[in-house]
Amino acid sequence: MQTVETLNQGLKRAYTITITAKDIDKKVDAEVRRVAPQIKMPGFRPGKVPANLVRKMHGEAIAQDALNTAIQSGVQKLVADNNLRPAMQPSVELADGYASGKDAEVKVELEILPDVPTPSIEGLKLERLIVSADDAKVDEQIAQLASQNKQYDDAPAKHKAKTGDLVVMDFVGKVDGVPFEGGTGEGMSIEIGSGRLIPGFEDQIVGVKKGDEKQINVTFPDDYGVETLKGKPATFDLKITDVRIAGETKIDDELAKGLGLESLEQLRGLLKGQIESETGQLTRTYMKRKLLDQLAAGHDFPVPEGMVEAEYNQIWAQLQQEAQREEDPAAALKELEGETAEYRAIAERRVRLGLLLSEIGQQNGVEVSQAEMNRLVAQAAQQYPQDQRERFMQYVQSEPMAAAQLRAPLYEDKVVDFLFEKAEVTEREVSREELEAAIESEEGMVPHVHGPDCGHDHEPAAKPTKKKAAAKKTTAKDVEPAEPDAPAEVAEPKKKAATKKAAAPAEAVSEEAPAKKAPAAKKAAAASKDDTVSEAPAKKKAPAKKKAAAE
Repeated sequence: MQTVETLNQGLKRAYTITITAKDIDKKVDAEVRRVAPQIKMPGFRPGKVPANLVRKMHGEAIAQDALNTAIQSGVQKLVADNNLRPAMQPSVELADGYASGKDAEVKVELEILPDVPTPSIEGLKLERLIVSADDAKVDEQIAQLASQNKQYDDAPAKHKAKTGDLVVMDFVGKVDGVPFEGGTGEGMSIEIGSGRLIPGFEDQIVGVKKGDEKQINVTFPDDYGVETLKGKPATFDLKITDVRIAGETKIDDELAKGLGLESLEQLRGLLKGQIESETGQLTRTYMKRKLLDQLAAGHDFPVPEGMVEAEYNQIWAQLQQEAQREEDPAAALKELEGETAEYRAIAERRVRLGLLLSEIGQQNGVEVSQAEMNRLVAQAAQQYPQDQRERFMQYVQSEPMAAAQLRAPLYEDKVVDFLFEKAEVTEREVSREELEAAIESEEGMVPHVHGPDCGHDHEPAAKPTKKKAAAKKTTAKDVEPAEPDAPAEVAEPKKKAATKKAAAPAEAVSEEAPAKKAPAAKKAAAASKDDTVSEAPAKKKAPAKKKAAAE
């Protein structure tokens, strides 16, 4: 086998490998000897078919396999002999004109990982923004729980319903005098003033009494979730079956016991811990963004164009999906198309930071232990039905790439934690609102760690692309891993009317008006959770869900 370098420019390399017909024929002979004992042929005892007959019957297929084996071995030897670190799978192509019995000329193109300069991790300075879980915040949460768990008592006879009362009703909704699908139900309970119903509905049941029958007129919002009802005027024939008034809800041990706890003190402790956990994650997000900014500012080195392109394509695909969920997808896509250069810059930064974090981890002995890996696999398996968990765990054990994809986020977190320990950290107490504002003002250009734990296949594999090339057997290295059947994505349950019989579907009456879609991401604005190595660019915070009721 002969190898000639044809390109050495920056991180790009190209080679021509010549595999002699003699070498290919040797591999064919070896393969014939290997498979001959397994061949069955009439007139011969099992395993006694002559090699020349095996070659005559299966020679073409064996020759194809032998050629592909020779190509793959040649590429692997090329990488090893030249101490190459491919950034992605090399492009391997059998040159035109190859025929059986001739030398095979193979063109190999690849990009290599750069030599990352020794990372500068001294002198890092970070600020930890701390939000204290004060008693006022806890009291506010307990008050909300008490409000959500209020008890209702029977109203006095002839009591007229007012804001805060619970009205129970049967209803029939009609558009143009005809009942519409999902617009009929019995025993729907609604607290007047809760804002659960479409605009104008709750206002018109103020003053009703038990036993009343009433028709009300409403108009469905233009952004209502059911296409056929958007903007349509409708009537609802109501029969009021009960009116109840809110009883006094005491904030005491009984409230906590009603929630399955032992005491009010235990409830306070749980709520305080929850607040601290939430704000702790926000604090970490802010610190991580600042850390990445400092690393990006202090390190600049070339990165493989192919990796940047792959990262950009991932970002772009997510942005397009976001744009399709906009009220005007065409306008959103047009806006995106004017910012392609900025998103490519984000992709390049993410790749560079990813390589840098990987290098820092390797130089400082950051590792994910087997015990940690076992916990990751066990946690990931929980998302599957019970009868699929064992299959998933076996899959992860047999597929290094799948294991690496699970490991990567934890590996990155451990590198970040290591850097937090090295940094000079000052603390400042702020409100939660100030912390969230600080995060949203940052550009979270998230890295994708490309290294031993990145979950991408960086091993070279021969992949002849020409039709004339011998068909290569598909191996695990040539395709994305086929994961076990993932559990179906569970949609967030919609609020619907509680009924005794056929309740009105979520689309009718009691559904909150659909929230407006989040705008397409702008330069990877702040996300509400920690950035991870495999995350696409963070999006702008979605607007708060709009209530169906009139403000």
